[in-house]
Order: sequence, then structure tokens, then C-alpha cells
Amino acid sequence: MNRCRPASTKDLFPSERSLLDAMRVIEFGQIEFLRIRAGEPVLDPWPTVVRNLKFGADGRDPRPTVNREFDLKQEAADLFEYTRDVEDGEIRALVVRHGLPFSMEVELPGRTARLSGGGHE
Repeated sequence: MNRCRPASTKDLFPSERSLLDAMRVIEFGQIEFLRIRAGEPVLDPWPTVVRNLKFGADGRDPRPTVNREFDLKQEAADLFEYTRDVEDGEIRALVVRHGLPFSMEVELPGRTARLSGGGHE
């Protein structure tokens, strides 16, 4: 397996597949403090998961099937393309909507996070 952008679940590392399955089960919520090491999600210990529930909704609780092969949606491919390029870092919050990554807050290393210019050294 290479470090390029994955196109289907067949292209995922086991840790990526586990994360994808978790997002599909969560459906709406967020995954917090997700460590990335050598381009892969660190799932031991499992990151904090917060699921959003809406009262008064239609009440259905669809449980997606896991371990099925399929093409990745753009949002999932974008997430894994990003994480595969991270040597060591942390996603503070990965927001999940409709079982897909929606947005994330990423902790940047000190040097990377400094603003250039303006004399703030």
C-alpha cells in the first residue's frame, strides 16, 4: 500500500478502515484528540467519541454495514490524504456529518503555527 490518495476501502490501512467504520456508525458527532503517527490514525487508546442525537427526529437508527468494499466519497479520501502526509500530530476535533468527515481542528507544531511577518517572533 502506498501513501497516495486512497480511492476505495481496498486502499485503506486497517487503522483508516476502523476510523471510517466508526464515522459511519457515529453518523453525527465528533472524534476528539485523534493522534496521527507516521501517516496513520492511532486508535489505541481509542480517541474520545461524541455522538450528536436529535430529539423528535424520525427515530430510525440506520446501522451501516461494515467491512464491505466501496469507493470512498471525496470527504473521506480528503481526510486520509491529509493524514497520510502527517508524520506526528493530533486532530483535536474531527466533525462527522452523515457518517463522513465534515471538518477538523488540527494542532500544528509550534514552528508551523507561527505567523510570518509582523515581528511576532
